Amino acid sequence: MTRGDRRGQWWRFAVILVITGVVLVPVAAVLVLSLRPGVGSGSSASFGMANFVHVFSDVPTLIWLGNSLGVTLATALVSVAVAAPAGYVLSRGRSRAVSAYSLLLFVVQSLPVITAVIPLFLLFAEIGLVDNLIGLGIVYVGASMSVAVWMMAAYMDTIPVSLEEAAWIDGASLFSGFTRIVLRNSLPGVLSTAIFTFLVSWNDYLVAIVFLRSEERFTLPIGVQSFFQQNGTDWGSVMALAVVMMLPRSSSSPP
Repeated sequence: MTRGDRRGQWWRFAVILVITGVVLVPVAAVLVLSLRPGVGSGSSASFGMANFVHVFSDVPTLIWLGNSLGVTLATALVSVAVAAPAGYVLSRGRSRAVSAYSLLLFVVQSLPVITAVIPLFLLFAEIGLVDNLIGLGIVYVGASMSVAVWMMAAYMDTIPVSLEEAAWIDGASLFSGFTRIVLRNSLPGVLSTAIFTFLVSWNDYLVAIVFLRSEERFTLPIGVQSFFQQNGTDWGSVMALAVVMMLPRSSSSPP
């Protein structure tokens, strides 16, 4: 490697480092504000965990966190369980029905979720799924399903069909070839799909604000907004609650 090549690499590294620093400035500001004591706390320390103690002891943060985790984990599991075989059909199938199915997924994916929120609300109100975490999970699964199927199909396209054919020659059935060959080699795609559906559900505010009414059923985004409306001047506590919401996002990075 010549000196010019090394110098070019250092310049690219410096530019990436600066861009990363700029992007992380809001995150750092949230962390710093969450550790600074409130104006009326009477604490002389510059930094501390008093805001986190307050939001976990005096605010139903654990309830909101449990609701969000339950809905998002269930959404990720159901989405992957449905998207894996659907993606396999999309990847291996060669027929008009599969082509129509692929086109339908593309059309559904292009539609914003807001177009279905009001009709779903009216339907769920008739069957008792409004202000219900199960109903919210059903909406999340439906909203993320088309992209999840495309993600699984795209990854399964990279797995050679010859591996399945070898398994069929050895006596494996179609289902056995799918589970033992394709699905086992699609674990990175499964993980990416699960992370995507998890984050889509975790970050949602629009659907949750329409379907949820009771505070004990709030997810964390609705809880943060409700807490901010009541404690708009207590920035330390608001930022502490925001840090709690950011934790799963920072720990869920696609492979």
